[in-house]
Amino acid sequence: MLLSKALGHYKDYLEGTDRSQRTIEGYLQDLTFFSKWLKEKYNCPAYLEDITLDDIEDFLRMLKDERNYKAASRRRLLAAIKMFYKFAHKKELCPEDVTLQVEPIKVVPKERDYLTEEEVREFVGAVESRLCQVVIYTMFYAGLRVSECVNLKVDDVNLEKKLIKVVQGKGAKDRVVPINTKLLSVFEDYEKWRVDSEYFFASEQTGKFSKVRIEAIVRETRKRLGLEKQITPHTFRHSFASHLVKKQVNIVSISKLMGHSDIKVTSVYTHAGLDMLEEAVAMM
Repeated sequence: MLLSKALGHYKDYLEGTDRSQRTIEGYLQDLTFFSKWLKEKYNCPAYLEDITLDDIEDFLRMLKDERNYKAASRRRLLAAIKMFYKFAHKKELCPEDVTLQVEPIKVVPKERDYLTEEEVREFVGAVESRLCQVVIYTMFYAGLRVSECVNLKVDDVNLEKKLIKVVQGKGAKDRVVPINTKLLSVFEDYEKWRVDSEYFFASEQTGKFSKVRIEAIVRETRKRLGLEKQITPHTFRHSFASHLVKKQVNIVSISKLMGHSDIKVTSVYTHAGLDMLEEAVAMM
C-alpha cells in the first residue's frame, strides 16, 4: 500500500478517536515530512511494506546531521512514526512494526527560565500593548497557554464566580481555572475598556487577538529590555507552575490547573535551585 494512502487511513482513525485538530495536524505534518523524504530518497512514492529499519534510522540521522534537529525534536518525529506504525500493524496494513527495533532517542532535560512575580510586573510595565499586558497576566496568574488565551470567549470568563473555563484546550479537554484576586483586579479594569467582541481578548481592528501578534510583542519587549533570559509567552505559564511548586502546592492540583493529561509533564516545573537545596539540607 502506498504510504500516502495509509496516512489517509491514519487520519480517519485519529479523527474517529476524538483527537484535537491541533494534535492531528501535528502528527500528519511530521509523517508527511517523513513521506516526502522517502520519495526524494528513492525518487518515487514510498510503499509502506517496503520501508525498512534502515530507512527510519537514515531519516533520524538526516535530522541530526543535516537539519541540526535537537534531540527533543527528533524524539517527537520518531514518536509520530512509532504511533503510525502501531496503528498500521494493528490494522494489518504492514506485515511488521519495524519501529520496535529503533533505538530510543535520549533527551537530557534542562532547566527552563522562569520569572519571579516582580520580574513579570517589570516586563509587563515595558509592554506597549495594554491588551497584551492583560494576556500576559492571564498566563502568569492562571497558567493558560497563549493559544487558550486567544480562543477564550466572553462567556468563558465569569468574574462573579471568579472562574475561567478553558474550552477544548490541548488534548481536547476542558478545564476550569479559578481567578485569583490579583488577576480579578486586572480583569475588572480590563472590562472598562474591552472592545465589543465574542472573544474575551480582542483588538478594535480585528475583534480578535492573534497568537503571532502576542509572540511578536513579547519578543520585541524582551529585545528592547536587553534581557538574557529566553522569554516567550510560554515562560509566563511556566512561571505560574514554578511558583506553585515553590509554594509546595500539591503537584496533582498543579497538573489539573495546567491541563496536563500526564503528571509526568507537570514534573518539569519542579525546579531545584541552590536556594531550595540549601533549605533541604538545613532540615537534616
